[in-house]
Amino acid sequence: MGSEWHRKTWGELATLEYGKGLRGYQEATGNFRVYGTNGPIGWHDKPLCPFPSVVVGRKGAYRGIHFSSKPFYVIDTAFYLNPVADFDIKWAYYELLTHDINSMDSGSAIPSTSRESFYRLPVWVPPLSEQRAIAHILGTLDDKIELNRQMNETLEAIAQAIFKSWFVDFDPVHAKADGRDPGLPKEIADLFPDSFENSELGKIPKGWKLNKLGDVIALAYGKALKASNRMPGNVPVYGSNGPVGLHNEALVKGPGIIVGRKGNPGMITWSSRDFYPIDTTFYVVPKTSLSSLFYLFYALKAQDLPSLSADSAVPGLNRNLAYMNQILVPLHKVLTSFDKHVSPLFERIDANEKESITLSTLRDTLLPKLLSGKFRVPDTEKLLMEAGL
Repeated sequence: MGSEWHRKTWGELATLEYGKGLRGYQEATGNFRVYGTNGPIGWHDKPLCPFPSVVVGRKGAYRGIHFSSKPFYVIDTAFYLNPVADFDIKWAYYELLTHDINSMDSGSAIPSTSRESFYRLPVWVPPLSEQRAIAHILGTLDDKIELNRQMNETLEAIAQAIFKSWFVDFDPVHAKADGRDPGLPKEIADLFPDSFENSELGKIPKGWKLNKLGDVIALAYGKALKASNRMPGNVPVYGSNGPVGLHNEALVKGPGIIVGRKGNPGMITWSSRDFYPIDTTFYVVPKTSLSSLFYLFYALKAQDLPSLSADSAVPGLNRNLAYMNQILVPLHKVLTSFDKHVSPLFERIDANEKESITLSTLRDTLLPKLLSGKFRVPDTEKLLMEAGL
């Protein structure tokens, strides 16, 4: 650390401003992100903070640090950072990630961040030019992770569009029934029937079936794994809200489908590799009558599983009720063709996820070292260039 770095407290650099209560943000379509204690939660048509800044969680058992590059709104479960000194706001975001704000408890009945404790936080402040360089290095890694996430959303949307066309709207069957070109290669178009038949759910392609969900899959229980017991590794751990960390051992051989059991019952998540579902989840075990995981993933997303909750204090998916749902079972040759079409998309998704894990690990390694001055910017830039980043 050079002599040009100065030791200060966060109270000398900024104030924490309270968010304000807001209704209807989850359904709104405004231009400004709404943040709560754990991150983005909706939209609004006016910002509360008129400049880019850092959101600091205020209430809840887990309170996070978040960054918004645009003006935004904060509800009353969070603060936003209001600078009173000259510093780079993105550097401030990364610096605050090195602190455990959940330990700054105000002592109230609901866990809450103490502003007084926050203001006493020590911080080493480098020159503004070095702040910007640090933020650029870490931001470049985060930007690549975000780009991978957006790319994966696009790839999954393409796969879902194919699913909807073939198995929801029945576009190829309608086209053949009307004597129109289905717009597919002949070898694929020939797999679809040219007429419909009646079923309990309305008209379905001729020769396809309806089965009970319990006849085509089993929902197996995940297994408890405390955060303190998760050993460093690259196996994704899944909870009812999606990925919750990494572990060194897998419970299930991937690829596979995770279904929220408690907390967010019915949420469907895909894992491209071996994974560990914790005890708030089920994972899908296909039966031989319908073995296409790709089809099952989208077919389950189309089911109204969240409504099938057990009557208990903690909402939970009722597995037996879910088993009674009906699911369309297309001809095996059509499912084989669907798998062939979407598997390259999911392979790319998996490659992007693996790259993002590597980038996240690198960022998390560099973060405390850059912010403490143990790694200097020129040495870090050289290291990243040698790594091809």
